[in-house]
Amino acid sequence: MKRKKVLCTVLAAMMIASMATGCGGNDDGKAGGTEKKSEGEKVTLTVLAGQSTTDAGIEDMIDEALAEKYPNIELEWECVDWGNDFQPKMQQYMQSGLPDIMIGKAQDVSTYAPQGVLGEIDSKYVDRGLDAASENVTIDGKTYGLVYNALYQGVYYNKTMFKENGWEVPKTQEDLQKIIDDCKAKGITPFASHMVDTWSIGNVTMQFAMNDVFNNDPTWGDKFRDGKVSFSDSKEMQTAYEYNKLIYDNTFPETFSTEQTDCDAKMVQGEAAMKVSGSWSIQNFLDIDENFEFGIFPFPNQTGDSKLIFEPNITVMTSKDTKHQEEVNQVLDLLTSDKDLAVDILDYTKTASMLKDVTPTFKNPSQEDIDKYAEEGNIVDVTLGNNQLVWGGFQEENAKDIASWLQGDLSFEDCLKASDGRVGASSAN
Repeated sequence: MKRKKVLCTVLAAMMIASMATGCGGNDDGKAGGTEKKSEGEKVTLTVLAGQSTTDAGIEDMIDEALAEKYPNIELEWECVDWGNDFQPKMQQYMQSGLPDIMIGKAQDVSTYAPQGVLGEIDSKYVDRGLDAASENVTIDGKTYGLVYNALYQGVYYNKTMFKENGWEVPKTQEDLQKIIDDCKAKGITPFASHMVDTWSIGNVTMQFAMNDVFNNDPTWGDKFRDGKVSFSDSKEMQTAYEYNKLIYDNTFPETFSTEQTDCDAKMVQGEAAMKVSGSWSIQNFLDIDENFEFGIFPFPNQTGDSKLIFEPNITVMTSKDTKHQEEVNQVLDLLTSDKDLAVDILDYTKTASMLKDVTPTFKNPSQEDIDKYAEEGNIVDVTLGNNQLVWGGFQEENAKDIASWLQGDLSFEDCLKASDGRVGASSAN
């Protein structure tokens, strides 16, 4: 995730308080009061948006569409980097009162819904989404997040390069090693990577763990907290960490000073054959060369049965205590009913839709591969792993230690011990 902006827009101050006539009851039965407003009165809703690399700029699209359909509503956006800043901001707001709307990821619902601070999303809006969109944001039969789009994660590969060299999509580590060896023999860098971004290390490590750990043991994180398994003793989790060394040994020497945009450019320009990444790279790929032909496959695990990884991304949550429930619902209505807006956002972010009857129109050369894995039932939702081992305070800190280990500043054993030492931070609850 890039730190593109900290504050997207600071809107005009709210209308003079005397125009409001006080707080009334909540007509729809949800927690929190709803302020009575004079007809036509402007209402400002506060929004904390934790953005991924793909997302910066969609706030302008939403504002424009909102002005057309609900001109009485204005959004005051605070846009932060989801990976580094969203969780600390949420903790701050937990003390003073949450914004009316929060935009994070599906995994955030499992963090905050149990604390009783999120509002239930009306079924009217939930039903406009795909069934898979509500699976990981529903707790005890109540849905607390509206999942808007999704990312896919795996190994992007240069289709032209694979065809010219006669490489088949690898299913096993042995298959992958043959491609790596052939790349090196021909002077081709096997993997593009930007390890200067520790979020990228954290992301690919969870990709590895999904297929080598969680697909076989979905409750590994619970066992970790119960003292039944550990990073130091788990061969499977150690293997997930060690895949980072496989990439490090077969990537650009300058990976710890290469930014994502430069890394993606090298991939497009044929300087590397593969990149372990996610849909956020597609923006860069197609900006650099709209005709770049790329595919995607799951990073091979030890048992040769890896699945392509799916991640619910933009997820809208609401405050249980908002005083503007009617207007919040109108924003949810806009997001789930305006198909033109949805297509614009999906085409801009280069992501998949989680709304019914909405399909992005951008050219995605990897879609053929995605469809194939979907038909075979070989797609797994990474929310499972992210709920077991949370990002903020755990995965992100482990990634920093992995970076230190790769650069020779920390032993592998100490890297594992450090992860074990964070057991208390591994769960949101």
